[in-house]
Amino acid sequence: MKSRNTANKQQPSIAMGEYDGVAYVDLNEAPSSPKLDNFKKVSVLHLIFLIFYEVSGGPFGMEDSVQAAGPLLALLGFLVFPLIWSVPEALITAEMGTMFPENGGYVVWVSTALGRYWGFQQGWMKWLSGVIDNALYPVLFLDYLKSGIPGLAGGLPRAAAALALTFLLTYMNYKGLVIVGRVAVLLGIFSILPFVVMGLVAIPKLEPARWFVMNLHDVDWSLYLNTLFWNLNYWDSVSTLAGEVDNPKKNLPKALFYALILVVLSYFLPLLAATGAIPLNRDLWTDGYFSDIAKILGGVWLRWWIQGAAAMSNMGMFVAEMSSDSFQLLGMAERGMLPEFFAKRSRHGTPLIGILFSASGVILLSWLSFQEIIAVENFLYCFGMILEYIAFVLLRIKCPVASRPYKIPVGTLGAILMCIPPTILICVVLALSTVKVMIVSLFAVAVGLVMQPCLKYAEKKRWMKFSASDELPDLHEGPASSRDQECSNMEVALPNQGKIEKYYQIVNMAADYRPFDTANMIENVARRVKLGRVCPAPLLPGCDITESDVIIPFSG
Repeated sequence: MKSRNTANKQQPSIAMGEYDGVAYVDLNEAPSSPKLDNFKKVSVLHLIFLIFYEVSGGPFGMEDSVQAAGPLLALLGFLVFPLIWSVPEALITAEMGTMFPENGGYVVWVSTALGRYWGFQQGWMKWLSGVIDNALYPVLFLDYLKSGIPGLAGGLPRAAAALALTFLLTYMNYKGLVIVGRVAVLLGIFSILPFVVMGLVAIPKLEPARWFVMNLHDVDWSLYLNTLFWNLNYWDSVSTLAGEVDNPKKNLPKALFYALILVVLSYFLPLLAATGAIPLNRDLWTDGYFSDIAKILGGVWLRWWIQGAAAMSNMGMFVAEMSSDSFQLLGMAERGMLPEFFAKRSRHGTPLIGILFSASGVILLSWLSFQEIIAVENFLYCFGMILEYIAFVLLRIKCPVASRPYKIPVGTLGAILMCIPPTILICVVLALSTVKVMIVSLFAVAVGLVMQPCLKYAEKKRWMKFSASDELPDLHEGPASSRDQECSNMEVALPNQGKIEKYYQIVNMAADYRPFDTANMIENVARRVKLGRVCPAPLLPGCDITESDVIIPFSG
């Protein structure tokens, strides 16, 4: 990483990679050095299962929805809630993640729209909620094994096992994201298969009337909504891995689409089979009840398979979440928001210090109860999502022509309307929080509000070294007019990559390069996109690209 002085830097464009034959080229800047080319990138298949584990990991942990509200509301919840919450979050992640394909993820989105201070708050709240979430998985792993190994039920053996498991999974993250992706695929297949078998075994025993049991006077709305929320959020976590993905502008939206289908089906179909095949006893529907259902429907062998799948699923969720959390810290350090040592990579390309900090947070928070962990992480996550929605809408308003390789097919009004239902849901979840959860969460938020100025002071006093990577585009700070100028210089989009590579190159203004045709093209393009002034960009001799083939970056 190299520090850079951005005060006098003049760059009318920002390189953003490529997507589906579209190349993005900087003016006045040579291509950045391929610093990470030695590290293998994450493929689409690996990315699908990483998202699957960041969001879901299978139907484990959804049992409380039936206890809280009964079969009908539970089934409806896992069909309707994804439309209200998961789909908008996944779509926004696809658009913003392809607009900013780097490891900072949502931190960069919020920083670009609202400034670095709020970008840091976003990073702090999301990292903390992720670490709190990750504290669950070693505990849940041991909960599924304690029926077969009673010694893991409590005491020193349980604590030692949880610590050893945390170290093992942390080491797996250290070995590389591609390794994590391969493990996620294998664990995902192993976790899903027993529920396919359970569904087939349940078919002869299904009684559809059991699906329609509902009593609105006996619903624990707080438990119900928190269970749905916890099982269907964190779609944006993958954005902090965008810099490690092979061709993210093409593969990120694709992976999100397939992962969304996989997540919804992995919840709804097992729940449909279980609630329809056995008599209802809501008190029994607690964490781990699917293993008991498996024994009723298929026997002891299926129960052991479900328990093993649950344990493996918790491992998969741990490694996926830790990858996202640690690469987020790396991305923030590359933006100069955290000390430079957070950007240090291991020889495997993984964020060494970020992994150690995330693992330490998991160990320190593992004493919290299951319900407290869910409630606190949901509270912090809600605050972070509000900032993301604001950033999404503001960038649509302030940067309407910035390159978006994937763009949600709605206008500004549609973008605002799309954010309203999940925002209402966020307000409901926050309102249902207990006083204890609210106090702990607000204290955590206050720590972030104070921490950022303290880090800036430490940078000013040179107590710690901060530097921004010169391979990343500048982020702006300042009033709205400055942001408008930043948006105006975002990208140069060159469709038809093969033709561009053969005939076209963007260079500084030089004499004798078809000045008449160049000026004519610029005028036509400027008129077509209604932008006014544009940056001069002459063509090389012999170029046959028409004005419809290129969008020239503009200023002013």
